[in-house]
Amino acid sequence: MQTAFNTQNRRYGIRSIDGSIQEVNVSPCPTQPCLLHKGTSYSINVTFASKIESQGSKARVYGEMLHVDIPFPIPEPDGCKSGIQCPIQKGHSYSYLNKLPVKSEYPSIKLIVKWELVDDQDQMLFCWKIPVQITS
Repeated sequence: MQTAFNTQNRRYGIRSIDGSIQEVNVSPCPTQPCLLHKGTSYSINVTFASKIESQGSKARVYGEMLHVDIPFPIPEPDGCKSGIQCPIQKGHSYSYLNKLPVKSEYPSIKLIVKWELVDDQDQMLFCWKIPVQITS
């Protein structure tokens, strides 16, 4: 099961400057908030169109708690190694694929996951947020 939402669903804080998000899928995530089980990895798939050209891209993921962004490490921050064929070309659509590992040592807590992809000028290709609950 997965959660899919598109650019019409503003509840999740989808925004972009240098790109246009078409769809975000988080799997498995049948309900909101997504229940993220410790020791499990979740698939992330973002379809977006680029409004600019860029030699590369980099993902930054955060756990947002009390309006503070706490860096959330992911196995592969390089967008060019995550399904995007680089260089990124203006007007082309891309499917960004990655994993969100939930480590056993993470606390059981409700938070917002914020996922950003920036171009080689550190400008936002996309940013989306989703409510999650980390559980055992």
